[in-house]
Amino acid sequence: MTTTNARMFLWLGLVMALYINYETYERDFAPKAPPPPTATELAQAAAPTAPGALPGSATTLAASVPQTAAPAPIAAAAPAPLGGSLPVAAAPTVVAAPAVAAVAATPAASATPGTVRVTTDVLDLEISLQGGALVRADLLRYPRVKGEQAPVQLLNVAARQFYALQTGLSDAGAGGARPTHLAAFSAPATTYSLTDGTDELRVPLAWSDPATGVTVTKTFVLRRGQYRIDLQYDVENRGTAPWVAASYAQILRDDPAVERSMFSVESYAFQGPAYYDGIKYQKLDRTDAEDRALARDIAGGWIAGMQHHFTTAVVPEAGKSYRYSLQTQGDQYLLSTAGPATTVAPQGGATFKETLFVGPKLQAQLETTGPRLDLVADYGILTLLAKPLFWMLEQAHSIVGNWGWAIVIVTFLLKLVFYPLSESSGKSMAKMRVLGPRIKNLQETFKDDREKLGRAMMDLYKREKINPVAGCLPILIQMPVFFAFYWVLLESVEMRQAPFMFWIQDLSAKDPFYVLPLIMAGAMFVQTKLNPTPPDPIQAKVFMILPLVMSVTFAFFPAGLVLYWVANTLLSVAQQWNINRRIEAEAKKERVGA
Repeated sequence: MTTTNARMFLWLGLVMALYINYETYERDFAPKAPPPPTATELAQAAAPTAPGALPGSATTLAASVPQTAAPAPIAAAAPAPLGGSLPVAAAPTVVAAPAVAAVAATPAASATPGTVRVTTDVLDLEISLQGGALVRADLLRYPRVKGEQAPVQLLNVAARQFYALQTGLSDAGAGGARPTHLAAFSAPATTYSLTDGTDELRVPLAWSDPATGVTVTKTFVLRRGQYRIDLQYDVENRGTAPWVAASYAQILRDDPAVERSMFSVESYAFQGPAYYDGIKYQKLDRTDAEDRALARDIAGGWIAGMQHHFTTAVVPEAGKSYRYSLQTQGDQYLLSTAGPATTVAPQGGATFKETLFVGPKLQAQLETTGPRLDLVADYGILTLLAKPLFWMLEQAHSIVGNWGWAIVIVTFLLKLVFYPLSESSGKSMAKMRVLGPRIKNLQETFKDDREKLGRAMMDLYKREKINPVAGCLPILIQMPVFFAFYWVLLESVEMRQAPFMFWIQDLSAKDPFYVLPLIMAGAMFVQTKLNPTPPDPIQAKVFMILPLVMSVTFAFFPAGLVLYWVANTLLSVAQQWNINRRIEAEAKKERVGA
């Protein structure tokens, strides 16, 4: 009767698990109607929007200029006089940008009115002439869907989920016109393209204020194969009074929360604002009052807008203290960094610099862009273990040229490293397996007295010098490493859309024919048979069903993760089979000798 009830409950549990999986699948993948626009959004949509400007829904945060790190101006040395002053006018006007001899603009696809289009071998950008903000960024080497032409778009000015990188010079409390991200700039051309044979592209924008005699050239510097963008302001003060300014940059994003799903492991990746204070990397929770009140002076850090596989970041000039701050409004956030005030003497000049990053989380490029910027490849609390694992994957990939085989090789190397621990655990399980018939006899003898059964089994373990929990400790020691490897496979953009072989042409997508999950289920079933049968019959049935449950769960995981689990399970099966063979041979010899 007890066995019948146990069987019934196990079947009910399996049906319930399958039902939950089905419901979750329907919730995640069934077509969803977009939420109806609110009255505010309808009004904003009806209102005219300047070319290249952010939508009306971003007006409040988009117009915000951050406070400087140090209100007191810092004197700047005045270079040699630049020559005659400009005539004074009542209001600032826009003048033509100076010509740049190093790189000339070349024909490219037309730019949106009010913007400058910039194309390199890896980026297709639009820079708004309102403030010189980056308002669109297409990543040319990263298609949104493998096999299709549409690239991943990281920045955009869509009505919903807009995303922009704003930069400028503020007045630092001194008053007067400044080239903020709201000011009007001009450019000598509307399209710039990196030509064959050149490795650097410079895109200059110009701003001037005849009232003060100040001109500012804002130059974006892009390089072949790089997602790093160097930003430089060259200020010339041809007036008669000192001119005070502070550089700033900010990431503005309409970023609705991602719904997490067991069928979408990437939904567990962090998405939102983050920063590095020179010591510690911090992810900001927009629902936390303390994080929303961020206002810190930091030197040697950076700010970033995070999402799975891609990021935008701002790295302030080294050696200076910048004020980091966060503002939120609904799903929108504005993460800012503002530098110290600098005074430009009359007939003098000054230079402000910042570094931007817009692109995939390629760790080799991130490491050279800013201090510990590679931390945006977020491996969580297991970063210390994950970093060397990623290095091992890179080295394996450099040899075989295939990320799938690199996963298999590193999995094999990990099994070698932990072989002594696995051997100890395997021997304990093999000895338990040899004792299986004797344990079964004890269960039959003491089936009505669980206390006597427990004492008899413990006496048996002592006589045979077996610790029934000895196999658990080695497994627990290995678990952090395996979880770290899991996060490496999940977070590393290098494996996004990478092919393996045959039908698996994208390691970051699920196996289209579910072959790997089936292999995984078979391997886990064999592994179960190689291990000792649990004394509890209900527990034994659970272990028998576990391979099926695991394979159904993993069926929707990225193929790279399933490949890792399959390789690890097959190696574990081979190791346990070899251990069982040796232990059983030794036990047979002992019986013959006796």
